Amino acid sequence: MTDDKFGQKVGDTLLDPRNNRIWKGLLWLLAILLLVDVALGWYWSWEPDLSEVNRRDGAVAGETMTREVIHVASTLLDKPGGYLSNDMLPHRLWLDNMPSWEFGVLVQLRDVTRVMRRDMSRSQSQSQEDTFLAIAEPQFNFDAESWAMPATESEYRRGIRALENYLEALKRQDGSAQFYARADNLNYWLNEVQNRLGSLSLSLSQSVGRTQLNTDNDTPVGELDKEERFVKTGWMEIDNVFYEARGASWALVQLMRAVEVDFADVLRRKNATVSFRQMVRELEATQQTLWSPVILNGSGFGVFANHSLVMANYITRANASLVDLRKLLQEG
Repeated sequence: MTDDKFGQKVGDTLLDPRNNRIWKGLLWLLAILLLVDVALGWYWSWEPDLSEVNRRDGAVAGETMTREVIHVASTLLDKPGGYLSNDMLPHRLWLDNMPSWEFGVLVQLRDVTRVMRRDMSRSQSQSQEDTFLAIAEPQFNFDAESWAMPATESEYRRGIRALENYLEALKRQDGSAQFYARADNLNYWLNEVQNRLGSLSLSLSQSVGRTQLNTDNDTPVGELDKEERFVKTGWMEIDNVFYEARGASWALVQLMRAVEVDFADVLRRKNATVSFRQMVRELEATQQTLWSPVILNGSGFGVFANHSLVMANYITRANASLVDLRKLLQEG
C-alpha cells in the first residue's frame, strides 16, 4: 500500500461518523488538560508570605543577613510551581504575573550579592575578595529565561551553595570569611535600594498617562516645551510592573529584617533605628492581600481604583524614609 493510499484510508477512518467517539474523547482529554493547567496556574500564582528572620543566639556578624539571602534565593526556586520565568509549558502564555514577581526578587538578589562581594566582605578597597561570594554573585546574573543547557535553576542553585559555603566559613570564625557591619557598607547597599525604588515608583506612576518634561538631558529654558512628551505604561504591561514592584518589595522586607539584626549597633549609634523600621513598615504595606482578580487601572481621581498608584505611594514613602536614613548614616 502506497503512502498516499494509507493516508487516505486513515483520513476516511477518522472522518467516518461511526468513529466520532474518537474526536469526542480527544476533545474531552484536551478540556481536562486545559482545566488542570488553569488550576495549576492559579495555585502557582500564590505569592510567598513574609516570614520571620531566622536568628541564632550568638550569631556572628553577617550570619543573619547571609541566611536571609539564602532564604530569598531558595524561595525563588522552591515556591509553589518552582521557578516559572523559564517555563515552556502552555500556561506560560497567560501566567505572566509570577515571572514578573520573580524578576523583582531576582534584581534585589543580584544587588545584595554584588554589594556583599564588593563591600561588606572586604575591609577596604584593596582587600582580597571572598572566594565564595566571587562564585555566588555572577551565578545570580545568569540569564533568567534559560530553560536548558544549562537551566537557570541549576545556575542559581550553584550560587546558593556558594552562599552556604560562605555562611559556614563565617561561623567557623577562622578568618577564611569576613563580614564588616559598618555604616558605609550599609549605605552602599541602601544606595542601590534607593535607585531601584525610585525607578519602580516612576514606572508605577506612569500607569496614568500624563505629559511630562524630558529629564534625561539638559534643555535650555526657552526650549522646554519642545521636550515635553506623553508617557503612559501600556495596558498589557501594567500588571507586570505591579508584580515586579511587589516581588522587589517582598525581597527587600526579608533582607531588611535581617539587616536590622546584623547592623543593630550601627543603627543604634547613628540614632537611625526608628527611621529604619519606618522604612520597613512602608514596604510591608505593599504585601497586603490583593482582593481584586485583576490589576485595576482607574484614573487618578476616577471611579475605579488604581492599584499601581497605591503601590507607588507605599514605595515612594519608603524611599523618602530611605533618604533620611542614609543622611543619618552619613552624618549622624
